[in-house]
Amino acid sequence: MEINDETIDRLSDLAKLDFEGEEKEAIKKDLNRILTYFEKLNTVNTDGVEPLIFMSDNVNLLREDEAHVSITKADALKNAPSKDSDYFRVPKFMDK
Repeated sequence: MEINDETIDRLSDLAKLDFEGEEKEAIKKDLNRILTYFEKLNTVNTDGVEPLIFMSDNVNLLREDEAHVSITKADALKNAPSKDSDYFRVPKFMDK
């Protein structure tokens, strides 16, 4: 497959981009280089190679879920602009 002006025009239309002059030629050259590289990959022998589905063999490596206090109520409310005993006060935003 070779990238030509029609292909660039179609891609630019799909991407909602405008390419003119040197910019259009540069993109055409880059896309042709990319396709040439991928054609080289087709020459690699992959017989007997299983597809890689996961990056590691680890399954469900999770840490223990341990509860701990990271901040106290008093510390959390210390910088609150408005508070009421143990709660933050916020402006009313819904009507009942």
